Amino acid sequence: MGVRRWTDHEPSCREAAIPGTLLPMKTAECDILIIPGLGNSGPDHWQTRWERKLPTARRVEQTDWERPDRAAWTARLVAAVAAATRPVVLVAHSLGVIAVAEAAPLMGDKVRGAFLVAPPDVARPDMPPTIHHSYGAAPRDPLPFPSMVIASRTDPYCGFEAADEMAAAWGSVLVDAGDAGHINTQSGHGPWPEGLTRFATLLGRI
Repeated sequence: MGVRRWTDHEPSCREAAIPGTLLPMKTAECDILIIPGLGNSGPDHWQTRWERKLPTARRVEQTDWERPDRAAWTARLVAAVAAATRPVVLVAHSLGVIAVAEAAPLMGDKVRGAFLVAPPDVARPDMPPTIHHSYGAAPRDPLPFPSMVIASRTDPYCGFEAADEMAAAWGSVLVDAGDAGHINTQSGHGPWPEGLTRFATLLGRI
């Protein structure tokens, strides 16, 4: 399956279409589910900032953020989607992206799109032991909704080629974020206005 690539230097990215989309969606018309990764997203993380900024956003809470259990994380996400009263847009970071891929076949047709940032290569031997305890390779089945993967060329948890392969398998648009680390607070992505622009692009095509 092919994958469309955008870069942060591509001026025409807003004009690119995502296959399978319907009418443009506004944030007020959907439930935005924030899905953090290992350790949760702290107060300065871009996910937390977006949660405060976007009135329809809420976080999918996990019982244990430090010792992720694949089945439990998947079940929490599926339940959050089921409880939504409007169409759902997912905003996932790191291990939260893998949770989306795991839950995708179980979420029905409420999900209209997914914004997937810095997916980790969970099959790598240098992943934290708490991840290896519950996760093997990330699912490679195509996602049943439009999606965008934002991947860094300097992510310590995933090589760009691995992120490229995941995006292709999922049928996602791939955005090359360049030298951006793990796209979290530590890499300087607190406010992350470029991310909001990309998110707006996704919403404009679903």
